[in-house]
Amino acid sequence: MPIIPVVRSSAILRSIAFYTEVLDFRLVGVWPEPADPGFSILTRNGDELHLSSHGGDGAYGQSITVLVDEVDELFARFKARGLDGSHKLDSPIHQGPTDQTWGTREFCVDDPDGNRLCFTRR
Repeated sequence: MPIIPVVRSSAILRSIAFYTEVLDFRLVGVWPEPADPGFSILTRNGDELHLSSHGGDGAYGQSITVLVDEVDELFARFKARGLDGSHKLDSPIHQGPTDQTWGTREFCVDDPDGNRLCFTRR
C-alpha cells in the first residue's frame, strides 16, 4: 500500500521547477492547468510526491524523508544545480551530509515554502 505525501505549495510552478530542476523529481502532470491553485504529481525513482497549492491541502513546514543509496554524490549534484543552504547556516544537515548518532547519513533541503526533505542513507 503506497503512502503518498501531499506537500503544500504557495506557487505550484515555482515548486515544480525546484523539485524537477534541483532535486531529480520528474513531473507527471499538473491539474487542472499549470497555475494556482493547482495540483501536480511528481515521481522520483518510482515513488510519488504530490504538490498542491489548494487551500486545505496540508500545511507548510512538513518534513519528509527520502531514502537514497548515495548521499554525498547526490548533495554535490544538487549543489551544482544551485541548492543553497545559506538560510540555515546553524543547521549542519543543511550544509552537507552528516553522520547521525542513530546510524544514518543524511542532508536536508528546504523547498521554497519551507517544507523539508531529508535525503537519508540508512
